[in-house]
Amino acid sequence: MTDRHGDDPHDVPHEHPEDDVPVSRYDALLSGHGGEEDLESDAHVEDDEHEDDEHGHDQHGDDEHEDDLFDGHGATSVGRNRRGRGRRLAVLGVALALVLGGLVLAVQLFAPLVGGFFEKKDYDGPGTGRATVVVHQGDTGRAIGGTLQKADVVKTVEAFEKALAENPGDEIQPGTYALPTQMKAVDALSRLRSGEARDERSVTLREGLRASEIFAELSKATGVPVKEYVAASKKSAALGLPKAANGSVEGYLFPATYTFGPKATATEQLSELVGQATARYSALGVEEADMHEIITIASIVESEARMPEDRPKVAAVIENRLRIRMPLQLDSTVSYGVGKRTITTTDADRKNDNPYNTYLHPGLPKGPIDNPGTASVRAALHPAKGKWLYFVTINPQTGETAFAETHDQHNANVRKFQAWCQAHPGTC
Repeated sequence: MTDRHGDDPHDVPHEHPEDDVPVSRYDALLSGHGGEEDLESDAHVEDDEHEDDEHGHDQHGDDEHEDDLFDGHGATSVGRNRRGRGRRLAVLGVALALVLGGLVLAVQLFAPLVGGFFEKKDYDGPGTGRATVVVHQGDTGRAIGGTLQKADVVKTVEAFEKALAENPGDEIQPGTYALPTQMKAVDALSRLRSGEARDERSVTLREGLRASEIFAELSKATGVPVKEYVAASKKSAALGLPKAANGSVEGYLFPATYTFGPKATATEQLSELVGQATARYSALGVEEADMHEIITIASIVESEARMPEDRPKVAAVIENRLRIRMPLQLDSTVSYGVGKRTITTTDADRKNDNPYNTYLHPGLPKGPIDNPGTASVRAALHPAKGKWLYFVTINPQTGETAFAETHDQHNANVRKFQAWCQAHPGTC
């Protein structure tokens, strides 16, 4: 600590220059001189100050202690007090800054958590707007809740799971649904279960339809133009067609009832039909190496047989003829080759040279002539035991079919068919 004598312009000069030599208070204490006087002087200054305050004396007057403010010892005491107060203020400022910083950090960290805790988990309903959501096969309640939350149908997954837990009932069926946005979770659950919110196009494809006929049925149900199905049918890889199909969807569009969402493309729809076909064929035991032959035979059985019990017999006739290399001579294949849907064929039809004309070309036609169902595929896999080489439907109205082992027997059956046609003009 430095003595202020000689630095302050208000200091009064001493008469004796030797007294101006600065002596540190700590030096004095260490040397054993002036310690008590200094301490007493300090105490004296403090006492005088208090005394003046108590008596209300003017501190700016000629008080004899006023000079103590400029005394070396007085300056030392005041400086120490000022620095002490400064240090305390600095420490207090740092402490306040740390506290405030901690509060700000706490708010930033915990505000979202606290806010989320008090935030409502569910919408009040009844809902506005419209959203389309898809429930997939095997979706759990939480997965469905996530789909609904993403579409803003429900506010949180937790709200939907709570609705499920508190309202047990039927399972939600896979499909496409149209729902209002911002619904109460329990209302969304109710509409999903009831099926009233289903936003799908349903179509039933019967057995034996040709690909071109299936395209027309799909277009009618979904509104997708036929030309888009024609274009999509050429995308073998995208559709997942097996190698045995040779790039053709004919025979691989499985007959069943399908439902499609409003945005399902032609490719997506045909892909589902192809996937169903390959899955069914595999389940029935159709080996990939035999698939082309089995599905081709099954398609002929589907077209020719009208009664369930006749399917294995028709398959047996085909197998028997192929075994002895006898031409199949089937009107169903000829009709397909010329693009007709008739019971009988003309001489011109039978002379038309196309790969489906089994009058001109031995063996099976180029490929399937329609899309067979399960029963016909099973018949192709397991033909009936018999020596039949011929068959003819003698009553197209009932589907009654006659089988024969010899040509003479067959001709007799053909005459029965012709008699029926004469009795029903315009039907054959």
